[in-house]
Amino acid sequence: MMLPESLATATVSAGLLLGMAVALIAVIVTTRRSSAVFVMIAAAIVAAMLITVVVVPIDVPLPIALPLALLGASVAVVGGNPLTREVLRLATEGTVRDGEHGGILLRSAREDDAVAVREVLLGGTTIGYLERVATTLTILVGFPEGLAVVVALKGIGRFSELASAEARERFIIGTLASLVWACAVAATVRLAIW
Repeated sequence: MMLPESLATATVSAGLLLGMAVALIAVIVTTRRSSAVFVMIAAAIVAAMLITVVVVPIDVPLPIALPLALLGASVAVVGGNPLTREVLRLATEGTVRDGEHGGILLRSAREDDAVAVREVLLGGTTIGYLERVATTLTILVGFPEGLAVVVALKGIGRFSELASAEARERFIIGTLASLVWACAVAATVRLAIW
């Protein structure tokens, strides 16, 4: 027996709204207390919702579309930070330490056999939030070409700091993880609403 179209739309819309709310709670918990489990829960929810909107194309009604867009934008922006940190932790196997100013600490040997420690990629956390805001907005408003501008600005701004292999690796992995997260969440909302 097939559900009437309006009931199916209402069910999927409510499920998307609930899923986005649970994903937001999971990422907020993760920002307060680092936990790979909550990051995985949020990622699984986003993946399930993305698959749902691709397989079951619906037109979410306006009373649900607005809160869904706000929740989705929040999940995209806030959730990218713990997800990116977890991906970077896995990629570097915990060998690269975070600095106190949002960058990473690099060690380098000097001529006098002393080890110098300096922080590079300062403000990475703040830049990541801004990157996800811009990415989410470009997708939600239907201008995905704006992603090229976001990536270009970030690359140009960081070019001088990418001399060391550790900084380049961290920059590339972090940027890709952040962008993929923001794109997945924003695409879910975009496909559900438009």
